[in-house]
Amino acid sequence: MERIDNSPATPESVWALLREIAERQKNADIQIEKSRAEFDERIEKSRVEFEKSRVEFEKSRVEFDMRLKASEESFNRRMKKMDDRYGSMTNNFGSFAEEYFFNSFENGKQDFFGEKFDSIERNVKRLKPVIKDEYDIVMLNCTSVAIVETKFRAHENDLPKIVKKAETFKINFPDFANHRIYLGLASMSFYPKLEEDCVKVGIAIIKQVGETVIINDNHLKVF
Repeated sequence: MERIDNSPATPESVWALLREIAERQKNADIQIEKSRAEFDERIEKSRVEFEKSRVEFEKSRVEFDMRLKASEESFNRRMKKMDDRYGSMTNNFGSFAEEYFFNSFENGKQDFFGEKFDSIERNVKRLKPVIKDEYDIVMLNCTSVAIVETKFRAHENDLPKIVKKAETFKINFPDFANHRIYLGLASMSFYPKLEEDCVKVGIAIIKQVGETVIINDNHLKVF
């Protein structure tokens, strides 16, 4: 059991108590200062580590951006080469198809679409066109014009552009505005939907079958 001292206070006991309180306060202040210093040290250490991590992250980000940019540039160069190569191949195939069908028409009797044509031209375009357009193969006589679009591999989406050629031809070459305009699509390959759409629109189907050029113009429309 703690003993309670009930003896009267003296100046010496009061000073002793005050010194004890002061000592305790001093120790407490020292402990607080030590804790504050340790806390500040941990904060500074964390700040330094964070800054180091930030610098390393920024360095990694810059390196990544540089590698990504280099990869994108390399990819773009490869894609451009592929596009150029594909475009060149497409142009070569298109030129081959145009050459093939033009020679077939030129070497034939030029009897197409129920008419005999007097002349045949290729890559027809006006020097200063009212509407910019080009016509792969054009056959002419005194009353009719046959415009044939040539494709290596045609698609149904080509048909609206072909139909529009009848209109642009009359505008670009007004001397033939009163001629009958026939349209044809010559392709090295056709598929059923494309042939069906040609029949609906009234465009002649001209295709290669073996060594022969076959023309289906029973559904032909005058434009």
